[in-house]
Amino acid sequence: MLRSLLIGLSAGSRAMTPLAAVSEAAHGGHLAPDNRAARLLAHPWATAGSKALAAGELWGDKLPSAPDRIVPLGLAARIVTAGLAGAALAPRKQMLLGGAVAAGAAVAAAYVTFNVRMKALRRFGQTRSGLVEDALTVGASQLVTRALR
Repeated sequence: MLRSLLIGLSAGSRAMTPLAAVSEAAHGGHLAPDNRAARLLAHPWATAGSKALAAGELWGDKLPSAPDRIVPLGLAARIVTAGLAGAALAPRKQMLLGGAVAAGAAVAAAYVTFNVRMKALRRFGQTRSGLVEDALTVGASQLVTRALR
């Protein structure tokens, strides 16, 4: 359940990056084959799609028109993507719990990371603060999924 919690925390700052990392791990055969969520994310279309959406999110976050992560649609995206990623990382009999833990962690982390980002944005600007946040999110997601190998 720890991996589900950690992937959920990383989804607080970027909704798609953790899902793309888990999808890549599933595609590489590093997740339990009896887990339905992992099988879904292992599909080549899911892997390619989640990577494309993650790249778009990383780019779009730097735009002045980017919506705040704590708007209802941003929170809903985090609930869905973190829930799916957390379920895929959990043992088969605990998929629902893993998804719920990840989704809850993502919502809580969204508020924390939003407040930190707003402070960093005022001091360092949108692009620089966003790039640091990107690096932390990508790194955290990779640490969680590479520990599976």
